[in-house]
Formats: sequence, structure tokens, C-alpha cells
Amino acid sequence: MFRALMQPRRAQLFPGATDAEWRDWRWQLRHSVRSLEELERFVQLTDDERAGCIETRGIFRLGISPYYLSLIDPDHPFCPVRMQSIPVRAEARAREGELRDPLGEDKHRPVRAIVHKYPDRVLLLALDHCSVYCRHCTRRRITSGDEGGISREELQEAVQYLREHREVRDVLVSGGDPLLLSTPRLVELLEEVRAVPHVEIIRIGTRIPVCLPMRVDDELAAALRRFAPLFVVTHFNHAREITAEAREACERLVDRGVPVENQAVLMRRLNSSAQAIKDLMQKCLTMRVRPYYLHQMDVAEGLEHLRTPLSQGVEILRELRGWTSGLAVPHLAVDLPGGGGKVTLQPDYVVEKRGRETVFRNYRGERFAYPEPHETDCSVPYDEIFYGASPALPRREKLRVLP
Repeated sequence: MFRALMQPRRAQLFPGATDAEWRDWRWQLRHSVRSLEELERFVQLTDDERAGCIETRGIFRLGISPYYLSLIDPDHPFCPVRMQSIPVRAEARAREGELRDPLGEDKHRPVRAIVHKYPDRVLLLALDHCSVYCRHCTRRRITSGDEGGISREELQEAVQYLREHREVRDVLVSGGDPLLLSTPRLVELLEEVRAVPHVEIIRIGTRIPVCLPMRVDDELAAALRRFAPLFVVTHFNHAREITAEAREACERLVDRGVPVENQAVLMRRLNSSAQAIKDLMQKCLTMRVRPYYLHQMDVAEGLEHLRTPLSQGVEILRELRGWTSGLAVPHLAVDLPGGGGKVTLQPDYVVEKRGRETVFRNYRGERFAYPEPHETDCSVPYDEIFYGASPALPRREKLRVLP
């Protein structure tokens, strides 16, 4: 039914577009809606949206691909696609506690295009622009264009950094959206990353399957397969975004041997119900896209109106666990403000610990006791044989207690 509704909407919005043009991702980019004046030709805006477009002009870009625009419900301001792509007035206000760099990335940027926060993995910023500028963007200080584009020389500097840091085994290529690079240019960058001997895994963070699925053609899918192990991490936030075109893009990647995982962001009044998250995760699985993270909204400037209480995410997980496949239950992640890194939350099923048993409450609220074993030595004798001398465990830094 949803597919049937989208075809007339596309014809209504872009009646002159041929099928070939509509399937051309470059045509989509050329015809993206980038101003209030253009947007009002396609959507009857609310007063709040119109004010939001005006008041955020100097803060963050507006940009919506024709494809993603066609998914907007024209009659409902709480349409999840609409809320992700059209600003409202609240976005122009920074609240107490909100940060320009909410994840503390800039203090971990040894060179412009590298963020090195974790011991064995880095973020490589490939470019600063996107097919759709999501209103919940946490990296808006970069994707707003304020820093300027990322040059070839800066990407070469990033690759050189990888070569010099042998502890790096995992590289997440993101931005902006790296799949907006031409396929030859993307291949050139990935070849350089893959040529670094100690880099084992490459990941690509992208919303292209969601916002511009026609970009995922056979040439791109085949190119990405060359760099296995390579994972595509995409970003569906609502089942409304899972269309025939999005499904085709994801399945094209998986059919070529490129695993796809999904990171969703929990947003108040957009997808903040167990029903919405359950439907999203189950539909992802039908596309062979693995639910990975459900992110608590970061404390980026202007986004408090989209943030949920931490307890809401935990409650959603409680309503998923046991009531759907474990494959459909993502990790609930909080990226700690200021650069503390990710931690995960989950419901507490422990009722009490007593003697040699622990009492749990299951997903139905029933109680069950788990007996502890009598033998508790958990050392692994074969570790020394298989791994040689016991590797030194990473030393934990002394915890800093916040005032």
C-alpha cells in the first residue's frame, strides 16, 4: 500500500521526471530542494516549519533529495521523514548542556580528516556533504560546510596517519556521506586504506540506502566487495523509509557479499515507541540488514526537542526482548558527551542475589532462579599455548569523578 501511495506522490511532485532521470542519483542531487522558497513549492509548511527554515538558515544546511521528499506525508507534521528533513523553530535554539562538538571529536583529530578516540579504530572523514541534511545530525559543525570541504591533500594526510599508527585495525569511513564520492574516487580512497597492512576492517557509514538508494548500483556494489572485510553501516530510523527502492539497494549490497548493519537514532515523537522500533528492526531483518545500535540522541546544539529520557530507550528494549527475535533487538547506546565514548544500557532483569543463586525476572515478569556453579576458576589454560606469553591487558585509566 505504501509503495502504491509513493508513485502518485512522485508524479505529483516531479511530473516532468522520466524513469531514467528518477533512477539517476546525479539527477537527484541536481534537483535537491535547498531553500525555503523551493520547499514551499512541494510541501504546505506549518508556521513552525517555515520559521524553522528561516531561523536555521545561518546554522545548518537545508537539503532534501527528490526521492526522500516524495516519502513525506504532506498532511501530517509528525511524519517521521518530514521531521528528519524539515527544520522547526526549536532547532535554532541551543539549550543548556548542548554542545557544538557533542562527542568530543575535535580534541581527538590529530589531522583534519581523522578522529582517533578509541585504541584500535579511527573515523576517517571523507567529505562534508550529504544527500539529505538530517535535522538530527550530530556532526553538523562539519556537514554545515563551516569548515570547508575536505581536500585530496587532507585525505592523503589521513592515510599517512593510518600507516604510521600500527594500533589501528578498524577504519570507519564517514563524513558527510562517503558514497557521494564518484565510484572511481571512492575506490581510489579505499585502495589506499586497504593497502595499510595492519588495517583489518573497513566500515562505511552512510544514509545513501535510505535517502538516495539509486546511488547503490551494480558498479558500486561490486567495487565495495573488492575491499572485504568491508561493512556498510546505514541509518534507517523509521519503517516509512523502507521502500522498494531502499530494499533493492540493501539487497544489492548483501547479494554482492557486503554485509549491511543499521544504526537508528531514538527521537522523541518520531520513533520513540516500542511499536515503531520493533517494526523498524523487523523490517530491516527482512532486507537482511542487521539491527546494530539504537542511539540515544546526542547533545548537539538545537536538538533537545528530539531527545528522549534515557528511561524511554530502556523501556523500549524491555518491550522488545522476548517479544521478538533477539536479532531484532539492537544495542541501546549512549555516546557520552564530551568524548567519553559509547556505553550501552539495557533493562535490569536481576531481582535479587542470594547465597549461590541469582533470581531473575523474565520478559513476562515471571521469576526464575539461576544456580551458581561450585567451581569458579575461569582461567583458560590453553591461552598460553595458543597465544604464547600472556598478553598484557590494557591498563584502565583512573576514573575521573564528575562534580
